[in-house]
Amino acid sequence: MSQLQAADLGLESVGTLYHNLDYDQLFKHEQDRQEGAVSDNGTMMVDTGTFTGRSPKDKYFVRQAPSEDNIAWGKINQPVSSEVFDELYADTVAYLAGKDLYVTDGFCGSNPATRKSVRFITEFAWQSHFVRNMFIRPGAEDLAAFASNFTIYNASNYLNEKWQKHGLNSDVFVVFNIEKNVAIIGGTWYGGEMKKGMFTMMNYWLPLENILSMHCSANVGNKGDVALFFGLSGTGKTTLSTDPRRKLIGDDEHGWDADGVFNFEGGCYAKCINLSEENEPEIYGAIKRDALLENVVADESGQVDYDDGSKTENTRVSYPIDHIANHEPDLKGGHPQNIIFLTCDAFGVLPPVSRLTKEQAMYYFLSGYTAKVAGTERGVTEPQATFSACFGEAFLPLHPTVYGKLLGQKLEEHGVNAYLVNTGWAGGGFGVGQRMSIKATRACINAILDGSINSVEFDQTQFFKLHIPKALPGVDGNLLNPRNAWTDKDAFDATARKLAGMFIDNFKKYVVAGDVDFTQYGPQL
Repeated sequence: MSQLQAADLGLESVGTLYHNLDYDQLFKHEQDRQEGAVSDNGTMMVDTGTFTGRSPKDKYFVRQAPSEDNIAWGKINQPVSSEVFDELYADTVAYLAGKDLYVTDGFCGSNPATRKSVRFITEFAWQSHFVRNMFIRPGAEDLAAFASNFTIYNASNYLNEKWQKHGLNSDVFVVFNIEKNVAIIGGTWYGGEMKKGMFTMMNYWLPLENILSMHCSANVGNKGDVALFFGLSGTGKTTLSTDPRRKLIGDDEHGWDADGVFNFEGGCYAKCINLSEENEPEIYGAIKRDALLENVVADESGQVDYDDGSKTENTRVSYPIDHIANHEPDLKGGHPQNIIFLTCDAFGVLPPVSRLTKEQAMYYFLSGYTAKVAGTERGVTEPQATFSACFGEAFLPLHPTVYGKLLGQKLEEHGVNAYLVNTGWAGGGFGVGQRMSIKATRACINAILDGSINSVEFDQTQFFKLHIPKALPGVDGNLLNPRNAWTDKDAFDATARKLAGMFIDNFKKYVVAGDVDFTQYGPQL
């Protein structure tokens, strides 16, 4: 029960408030309210209904001063008027009024100097469970003095019937009001909207303080050597950063300030499709009591079939980071020695590993090439080639070059090594070639992290001018040069030219008069 009153939450009335329940209490609520089922090992399983991924076409920012001068408006950051927001906000709080609600307080950011205090107001116990997993849990002293910097109202069951009048995409909405430090969510149950909503806000706040915000995972070795893994969902950020020989700092969202790298979150959000104990033992072992499975298929005994994607390919599990035995308790590290850009190349053209110059690193960071993986977004049923600036354009309120310039400054200042690693296809594109094995990718990552990749001979690819190892322990030599893995060399050349052309066309928007042009460091035709 809570000492909070309805007025403290901006509501006219409220039923029972469940404020900062612990895991045992939430587990009981989930069972009593029949919000999910329990797996055979005690993990709660929930379904998120129609929405098993984010709904990016339903995300908006209120267009108003002064934030409107900072935001890069367009398809990613769609505007909505303050009048529409005020009406939607009033409808949202009216919908929540009188209901039993879960209020969960947390921190976003492990650096006390820049962290944000966030309050989540939700209808369901499992949603409170989710944000408790994903955000940093304040201690008793912090909670006693907790003052929210930002509040998210999640009215997932409320549909906006006035969406056409409001000029919106559908009856679903995710709207951010930067000046009022509020976001409202309606019509979607997908938990990731809350997680990525706060990531989006951190991507607004931090760069304005000259701190780089990043869509990446991070880990640290025994010698204090930090590595960053950039990539979109499904490219391997969580899998590859979860390494028994290195401490996990975090699996998805980080900042990089004058002291080093710090995690935004207190948990992990891993994809579960085709998960196995053999290939990903740490993640598999993290799925236990207090974790939360989304949209998985289980039999009557509660045994989960991780290979079953009949509900969605985007099956997920959230868990507190302490479910990974070898994690960094402070959720922080020093300045990185290695940066790895993970790409899922659906064309089968890019090498499994390439060493990048600083200029190439800037080019591939701004390009953010990968493939959207099935189920991550609505309407995506098979991998699709895409360019997502900074490997996370969907979450960038500012122009991508703001983040690009900050990365360039960091690379220069700290002498960081950069690599491009393809976790996609080899020997042909999607439907023809084969997906890179985790074993081969691990061998590439290990060579980067232990420095052995620096002692091998390198070759250069024809169109992309990428520096690739001639040989690397644990990796089939025919894979290292992707052309060799194709039976039809002419088909490879034609496909490589096609992809190179896509890179060139995409990068034109980053060529600004008077600014540094990195075009020459990308593919050439």
